[in-house]
Amino acid sequence: MRHPAFLTLAVATLASLPIATGAGAQVPDRSAVMLPDGAVLDVVATGRTSRVPDVATIRAGVVTQAPTAAAAMSDNAQRTARVLAAIRKAGVAERDVQTATISLQPQYRYVEGQAPVITGYQGSNSVSVRFRDIAKSGAILDALVAQGANQIDGPNLSIDRPEGAMDAARTDAIARARARAELYARAAGLRVERIVSISESGSDAPVPPPVVMMRAAASQADTQIAAGEQDVTVSVSVRFLLK
Repeated sequence: MRHPAFLTLAVATLASLPIATGAGAQVPDRSAVMLPDGAVLDVVATGRTSRVPDVATIRAGVVTQAPTAAAAMSDNAQRTARVLAAIRKAGVAERDVQTATISLQPQYRYVEGQAPVITGYQGSNSVSVRFRDIAKSGAILDALVAQGANQIDGPNLSIDRPEGAMDAARTDAIARARARAELYARAAGLRVERIVSISESGSDAPVPPPVVMMRAAASQADTQIAAGEQDVTVSVSVRFLLK
């Protein structure tokens, strides 16, 4: 995406400002006094870097149905306990496991012209699991399904410590902004004197669509998760003084 750059010539000086007194006098524009003696160029640039995601967050849940609410929740609790045990057995740290949702909902039968009738209850319990070894997360998911998990959402791939990637993107953004300023300066027969101001207008570490692959085996299909790469971007607004 191309970003516009604005080139303006600052010609106002303190000596050229009108001086007036009295009740009807107009107050001079103080902002004009601050304009430098030269051309001001505003550039918006986006820096970019790529990193391999090192964390996968997946939501694993258990959904059960039973004629009564108590039976639905009891069955759900037993199955969820087995899923949590499998997560701990796989070596996932306690801090990386968090309850996401617990719900109990009546199930209805609808007949035209009649009031809905409750036919049973559905209980659900899901946990958010953060895997710090993406390569092993697929096998762990298979183990969770074997222990009763019947609802899987994800994965959400991310960078655990994005600060270094963000700084690299910032460095790239400033370099791009200066290169563009140099181009404008040459085209205008000027040179870049200095940077007047810098502001960060936005940053983004977008998560790419997850890639989940099923690999056929002799006795079962093993789930695999491919980490790929994701871009980390930072946009900056830089004001240059050209002379």
